[in-house]
Amino acid sequence: MSVVYCHIFRRLISYNPYRKKSTTMPLKRVFFWQPNAGSTVNSQILNEVSQCVESINGVKEGRWKATLTFYKPMLRDQVLSAEFPREFIGISLPEQPNKYYFVLRFNKIVLESDSSIQLIMEKLQSYKSRVALNFEGFQYQLGDFQLRVGKVVPSHSENLRGIVMEVEYLPISSLEKSKQIMEEFFDIWQDAISKRSLPGRFIHIEPDFSDYGLADHYTSQHTAVQYTHVTSQLIASVQAVQTGRN
Repeated sequence: MSVVYCHIFRRLISYNPYRKKSTTMPLKRVFFWQPNAGSTVNSQILNEVSQCVESINGVKEGRWKATLTFYKPMLRDQVLSAEFPREFIGISLPEQPNKYYFVLRFNKIVLESDSSIQLIMEKLQSYKSRVALNFEGFQYQLGDFQLRVGKVVPSHSENLRGIVMEVEYLPISSLEKSKQIMEEFFDIWQDAISKRSLPGRFIHIEPDFSDYGLADHYTSQHTAVQYTHVTSQLIASVQAVQTGRN
């Protein structure tokens, strides 16, 4: 590994010259589809979910896309292996096109950088992309809420890996203050989606944001952490299905 890149990465995970204080933004929760035992996700479920949003007067506004990439080090000197994470995650979000987010889940670190950091990493060739997942679909407006429903697919494949839903409440950015209204909205949503008798349900497991040094006021760093946790849950779900088949 080049001395230059060692220096850059140490700075990136310590004080990070690219890091800027994240701007407070409307709060959102990221849900993932948990199939019932013995079933899997498919495009028909995704279509049904989208139709359900429209049935409760959700107005389609356009497409959205987020990308999550697993990186691993290309170590030329194994002596340095203990100093660098074996793997970390990079995330691009549609609401912050000029930013890039790094999450080191096991170290409980989340960082915000300029999107140009990706070019630096590519040129130095010290970390490479192991796998990238796209989260993409349609965005809907529903009163003070924005919903984004999408599929999870590998970047070079249409093989469906999961379904996600973002629920964003525009007037509030406080996690604590929004808790009740988000729960009330989700109860309404669950009632609507349950009428379609689909083989599964949406689940939200909120990370402990304080572990990452994140405060009550919501930022894009909170979103990056949520996508990291949702992805790990999706992977665990797929592995459980495969284990059941074997």
